[in-house]
Amino acid sequence: MAAQHHELAHVFSDASQGVHDARGSISRDLNTPYTFPGYTKVEWTEKAEALREQIRVANGLVPTHEPTPLNAEIFGKIEREDYTIEKVYFEPFPGFFTTGNLYRPLGKSGPFPGIVSPHGHWSRGRLESIERGSIPGRCINFARQGYVIFAYDMLGYNDSGKQIEHGYGGAHEGLWGLSAMGLQLQNSICSIDFLESLPDVDNERIGCTGASGGGTQTFILTAVDERIKVSAPVNMISATMQGGCICENAPNLRLDVSNIEIGALMAPRPLLLVSATGDWTVNTPTVEYPAIRSIYAHFNAEDKVHQVQVDAEHNYNKESREAVYTWFAKWFLGAEDTSAFNSAFKEVAFEVEPDEALLVFSERDLPSHAMKQDEFLPAWVNRSEQAMKKVKPTNETELQTFRDEMGSGLQHALGLHIPKSTDVTLVEPEGAFPTTYHTNLSAKHLIIGRKGIGDTIPALLFSPEPQVGHDPVTLIVHPEGKEKLINSETGEPSSLITDLLSTDQKVLIIDVFGTGEHSDYERSEDTNYFTTYNRTTAALRVQDIVTALHCFTNRGDVSEVNLIGIGEAGLWSLLAAGFADVKSVVVDVAQYTLDSDAAFLETLPIPSIRRVGDLQTAGTLVAPRPLIIHNTGDVFDTGWIAEVYGNIGASQDLLVEKDQLSDEEIVTQIIG
Repeated sequence: MAAQHHELAHVFSDASQGVHDARGSISRDLNTPYTFPGYTKVEWTEKAEALREQIRVANGLVPTHEPTPLNAEIFGKIEREDYTIEKVYFEPFPGFFTTGNLYRPLGKSGPFPGIVSPHGHWSRGRLESIERGSIPGRCINFARQGYVIFAYDMLGYNDSGKQIEHGYGGAHEGLWGLSAMGLQLQNSICSIDFLESLPDVDNERIGCTGASGGGTQTFILTAVDERIKVSAPVNMISATMQGGCICENAPNLRLDVSNIEIGALMAPRPLLLVSATGDWTVNTPTVEYPAIRSIYAHFNAEDKVHQVQVDAEHNYNKESREAVYTWFAKWFLGAEDTSAFNSAFKEVAFEVEPDEALLVFSERDLPSHAMKQDEFLPAWVNRSEQAMKKVKPTNETELQTFRDEMGSGLQHALGLHIPKSTDVTLVEPEGAFPTTYHTNLSAKHLIIGRKGIGDTIPALLFSPEPQVGHDPVTLIVHPEGKEKLINSETGEPSSLITDLLSTDQKVLIIDVFGTGEHSDYERSEDTNYFTTYNRTTAALRVQDIVTALHCFTNRGDVSEVNLIGIGEAGLWSLLAAGFADVKSVVVDVAQYTLDSDAAFLETLPIPSIRRVGDLQTAGTLVAPRPLIIHNTGDVFDTGWIAEVYGNIGASQDLLVEKDQLSDEEIVTQIIG
């Protein structure tokens, strides 16, 4: 059979045909034009739920950290004729401070609507007051109109800059779901908590508005926190530019979506889109607004979304502000005539206070327990580990809850698409080698993929001869591809394959992304914000295993599906196993150092993977099915997984071996 070795290793008889996978040549970035696909109401309902979870996972909100007191401090009151200004700081979590100014009406009776006001990338942050945009100006005018408004620092600006840089974060922090965007979202969520704690704020009337990067913070907050009842992101939602700063590009945030979908998550709550002719929102009236309006139509709420375009450069100028004042007045103050957007709430001239009067720490030091920048990650890791301990299942009911919550968390960290069986294609491609026969087996070349995705997974399916028609299928994944499971000298399948065939198993071997016939792809993952828009190679490999498994599960001619992962592919296989109906799982974990961030950065550089419990969560999702983990050495800690199996009375279904199992031992475990 040696002459057939090339035939078995490769799909096509003509090498020039090769295997084309769209994922190997197409990468999105923040400036990639995006076409809104349109959604039916049913499609949007499903998409919205998944996208909210995607945003939460991308920003480190899953699992939930233990809540801690805000410890809010309000001081330094300035009284003017019809409003007051105060300095504020509070703690989203111990040692991390949100800083800003609280503007309140004077001479009016509350409770008042509240507004959280992120500022955006103005050079002076919340202190900026120029013609193009004035944060104090809009806050003063809102207060005069009868609102309590909190203007808070973006990460690293003004008072926040005493603690942390604006460009905080990178791949290491990303493993734990820690990012500048995530920290800013924590600031925003806790800013709502802060407003709700004030006796003069009506908790049923809280809104949010900001421009540019503050516009991004606005629609990210409204996407995940329904306490925001009215929203006005200014000069930001675009189909062509998604946000040019690290604080707008959390890893995994925009996989398969854009800011249009994220903005539409506000539906059916009132949303005003303010755009400009002089920036990337120039097409809002004809592109982004109609797209978002189509989502509002599903809720019969077209009257709750509106757009205003200002003929100006990138801004939050007086004209833009007056449009926002009127929009908020319509929904919060009961203003009746808002048709002209320029009649009822004209901006009144204002005077901005000196910096020292607005800066929180101009006359006092940071609290003594304020964290330094290099302390953020260790503190975050500790809080994350405590959060994981709280969700560890202790019984079968908690295991189901864990599957629902943390299974979703791991799925979104991996960017996994769980295909329906009808979405998976299995074809013998034109130009492939013909079916080959040898002794008591046949081998068929296949291409596996998902409809509409453009992925191609080269595969080889071995079947025992004669076939009985309802055989089990075992998928074997090798880190270097299917060719490594065939003897390079004789062309014979490996003993692992032939031993499985002798037990009437069919055996599927595949080239996951970047291996075997995929190995010629060159894909740079070092570009700015790559992981915000694209899945990592490691995540795509997990996806391919999930896709291949779903190709054979729930088929009438297959009795069961098993999974074997070899070496590094054992790690990918363990991550995939919980997302398919697999009977038995055998993974070689290659003495992987499970508690090492460096190991993850080298081998599994997947955003948020450690935050959602990494391979411990993956093993838990397999329970109570048979799981064999071998080649652990002394460094792959299976204690968590073993404890879960014990808690649900399934210890007998978990086997852990320090040494590597032989092919014969693996087959014994598969056939039981």
